[in-house]
Amino acid sequence: MSVRKLKPITPGQRFRVVNNFEEITTNKPEKSLTVGISKSGGRNQTGKMTMRYTGGGHKKKYRIIDFKRNKANVEATVKTVEYDPNRTAFIALLEYADGEKRYIIAPNGIKVDQKVVSGESVEPNVGNAMKLKNIPLGTVISCVEMKPGQGAILARSAGSSAQLTSRDGKYAIIKLPSGESRMILTECMAMIGSVSNSDHQLTVSGKAGRSRWLGRRPRTRPVVMNPVDHPMGGGEGRSSGGHPRSRNGMPAKGYKTRKKNKASNRHIISKRK
Repeated sequence: MSVRKLKPITPGQRFRVVNNFEEITTNKPEKSLTVGISKSGGRNQTGKMTMRYTGGGHKKKYRIIDFKRNKANVEATVKTVEYDPNRTAFIALLEYADGEKRYIIAPNGIKVDQKVVSGESVEPNVGNAMKLKNIPLGTVISCVEMKPGQGAILARSAGSSAQLTSRDGKYAIIKLPSGESRMILTECMAMIGSVSNSDHQLTVSGKAGRSRWLGRRPRTRPVVMNPVDHPMGGGEGRSSGGHPRSRNGMPAKGYKTRKKNKASNRHIISKRK
């Protein structure tokens, strides 16, 4: 994995930092694992805009990802490592011994023709999926379930990883990418290793048009709006806008929005940083 800075031969390339995509082995997805995806443009079923600054973007297809890794004790071979326009991480195409193909989130360092497997009594090698009760303590993991059989929820984005720190009865204590330590049932599955494309955060788009390609429309700053449109709008001349808050009045910049009596609070050992 590496990034490279382009020569400033155009204004859009002056600050552009691109991913080399060295891990990518093909540019065509597996047709049987792709489905069409429609765009809403931020509108609901009645045509009313419910999500602002959304619309446009390049046409893309959704890749069906196996987040559950429930094909137990059947060895699979990594056929390709591919780019996925729907997520920041790379994906890997697996072909199982019985001929079935599935996509998974590609872990860091995975190679073509590598063997991976999921199940109870498998080796804790990169790309394998195991239950938390069988993973050695201190192991770096990713794609962690929160409920048994639910499918991976935590640590799925590019470069992210969690760490299994300890076990206490039926719970395992996981240190999440946010810094939070949390109890999760040991029956939940997780993948060994961190997620691929860790250089994603080093890339620089270089121009506003690239955001448009991703389906993001220009965002209007609240302080230049009118009072009818935003709590921070209005005022004579250039005014600061007052206390930073959202469109519906929720304070920003450090205001805690998590409910004090939330049921899952009892599973949190230490809060995020």
